[in-house]
Amino acid sequence: MNTKLTLTIEREIIERAKEYAKEKNRSLSDIIENYLKIITKEDRENIGKPLNPVVKSLKGSFKTNKKMDYKKELRNRLEKKYL
Repeated sequence: MNTKLTLTIEREIIERAKEYAKEKNRSLSDIIENYLKIITKEDRENIGKPLNPVVKSLKGSFKTNKKMDYKKELRNRLEKKYL
């Protein structure tokens, strides 16, 4: 269930955030929700392990189907490409 949240943020930051969201073809609410999920995530298995800068820049930038088996998907795509 979604709930409305009111935040008080500097106007300039809001404008920059809206511009960023538009460039990424995402809503500002979606970006903020994903950020909050990341910082409040209970499963902290990887604490202390630094991310590669490229991976870090991509973190949270897209959503996938949680039921998707990425290893199977990768194998299928590689088979199509090379076989």
